[in-house]
Amino acid sequence: MAHLGSARRRALAVPVGLALTASLALLPSVSASAASLDASAGTATARKATADGPKLSYVANLNAYATVKAAKKAVERAGGTVVTAYEQIGVVVAHSQNPDFARQLRAQRGLFVSVGATRTAPMQAVQTTDEGATQRLSEADAARAAAQAQEGQEPLEPNQWDLRTIKADEAHKINDGSQDVTVGIIDTGVDDTHPDLAPNFSKGQSANCVGGVADTTEGAWRPYPDGSDHGTHVAGTIGAPRNGVGISGVAPGVKIAAIKVSEPGTSLFYTEAVVCGFMFAAEKGIEVTNNSYYVDPWLFNCKTDDDQKALVEAIGRATKYAERKGTLHVASAGNSNQDLAAASLEDTTSPNDTTPVTRTINPKVCLDLPTQLPGVVTVSATGDKGLRSYYSSYGLGVVDVAAPGGDKWQVPATPDGNGRVLSTVPGGGYGYKQGTSMAAPHVAGVAALLKSAHPSATPSQLQAMLKAQSTKATCPAQIYDATGTLINATTCRARWGQTGYYGYGVVDARKAVK
Repeated sequence: MAHLGSARRRALAVPVGLALTASLALLPSVSASAASLDASAGTATARKATADGPKLSYVANLNAYATVKAAKKAVERAGGTVVTAYEQIGVVVAHSQNPDFARQLRAQRGLFVSVGATRTAPMQAVQTTDEGATQRLSEADAARAAAQAQEGQEPLEPNQWDLRTIKADEAHKINDGSQDVTVGIIDTGVDDTHPDLAPNFSKGQSANCVGGVADTTEGAWRPYPDGSDHGTHVAGTIGAPRNGVGISGVAPGVKIAAIKVSEPGTSLFYTEAVVCGFMFAAEKGIEVTNNSYYVDPWLFNCKTDDDQKALVEAIGRATKYAERKGTLHVASAGNSNQDLAAASLEDTTSPNDTTPVTRTINPKVCLDLPTQLPGVVTVSATGDKGLRSYYSSYGLGVVDVAAPGGDKWQVPATPDGNGRVLSTVPGGGYGYKQGTSMAAPHVAGVAALLKSAHPSATPSQLQAMLKAQSTKATCPAQIYDATGTLINATTCRARWGQTGYYGYGVVDARKAVK
């Protein structure tokens, strides 16, 4: 991820969204009157709101009986400005310079379950889950691939070892996927002018959600001029068409849409933008979302912290709402080479917008968002030899499935001899990346093929099929470390027909279409 898929990842005594799932759907018909809630709110905010602190963004999560109208009034009394409100899930996004803003709202228990700042300061780090910089495809490698392309292959497909790993090339002989299925790429934006993306791009299902409000004006979904190529690379892996140009995606017949959620200049992913992204996908009828990132500024969001608890709640409500509307979410496990099922982990990167403080966390209480949320398909990365990629995080019972994410030490017998994943980059070019950010779109593509073959399948049914149809993989004897040295795979655990490295196995595109 900018933290996209690579280096950081991973909510409540009650599972996220569970206690509120039924009641939130009935928010307009509440039993408590707005007037009575306003009265209690007035008492709680009797102290005058100040505006001498830094301007921060907040999410405020309503309880099951509160109205958005009453919540908005409380926000304003506390010195805040409402940016947007999602009545469907009871989440309000607000800005305030009142240092006491969150505490004042939390005191109003008749209105709010949790309130938290989405950031601690302007952020500078890049937050996607790719590992290392993009390596551009050279003209020589492109020419070598084109010379070896067989009939029916795209010009650069000989370099796509990843497609053959999951039998996507065989799947395409049966079914490329349906134009009735759209994969929403919640990311840094997509260059829809790329000749290998334009034919399948859905402008009507694309937007810029930065700041928490969807902007659907022409081109708003594209990467910033000085921005990341991450989202465009992910898009090609999912849905580059078979059009005689460049590469092929895993599901070359489906539509792709861009939902940009990364900040300009930093490529950071804030809660308000991510919530907007999931809600937009739900309302636009998007069947699958790809999430190759983690939500800043916390690599892990602890439910024992008032601010982080609110972020878990807000994003959890949004993902659950979209799931109820028919959207399956796929997310990368992260590139920290961490065991997400461990009893404890060391987090040295949070918060990444000010000065990180080393902390020991319990990954069952402190979650990598959105990958550890209920209902989200968590994906680890593999290389050409089928081994877990050296950077990929893992975890028995956490990782659901695995897919090719690339590994520079696992060198394939391709014309380019490059173990990373080749895909589209802005400006009409192609480049190599590796990371769990590259693994997740392979799974999103297979999920889109499944949805094409089974149009009435629910998100939970699609997830069950992904797992059941995967190619089982046992714990390997050895894997490569970050230096390219083979080491004993002592961290791999297996139980219940799963492994910590691969979950239920490596996804299979051919089975998805058969």
